[in-house]
Amino acid sequence: MRGAFLLLTCLLLGGWTTAPAGSGPGPGTGSVDGYLMPRFVSLRTDEVNFRAGPGFQYPVVWIYKRQDLPVEVIGEFDVWRQVLAPDGGTGWVHEATIRAHRSFIITSPQASLRASPNEAAAVVAYLNFGVSGNLIRCDGTSDWCEAGTGHVTGYLAREDFWGVFPNETVGDH
Repeated sequence: MRGAFLLLTCLLLGGWTTAPAGSGPGPGTGSVDGYLMPRFVSLRTDEVNFRAGPGFQYPVVWIYKRQDLPVEVIGEFDVWRQVLAPDGGTGWVHEATIRAHRSFIITSPQASLRASPNEAAAVVAYLNFGVSGNLIRCDGTSDWCEAGTGHVTGYLAREDFWGVFPNETVGDH
């Protein structure tokens, strides 16, 4: 009952900030940490508990076992961040379990990592569904992002992966 009271109190007092999932970077900043909401981050370790609410007293609803998995921050309360995972799972994680590092996960059956940002460029590697890696940079006006996995880098079509918003700029631009 105490958890329900805390949740209701937070909602009524405005101490809990949420943003619509998938709405893109901005339109504002979180009231707790001042960063864009929503935004993409990645899991810091290879085991992160997703809880039903913002606190250790809430039960664990999911355990994600994939370091660097991209997740979208969609809410915040104190040191807790509500996140959305690529498979649609949501939960609350302690801020210490995520980091600002940008990553991607392939969501199409197979994606082509290309030598330059266009469909006619040579294929550097084929990446199957579920392959993940580092997101290096994205130009907000391009349909391509520079990415790397293992020892290979190249360009991925935005439509083939999860971890960046439409028209979002990432990296040095």
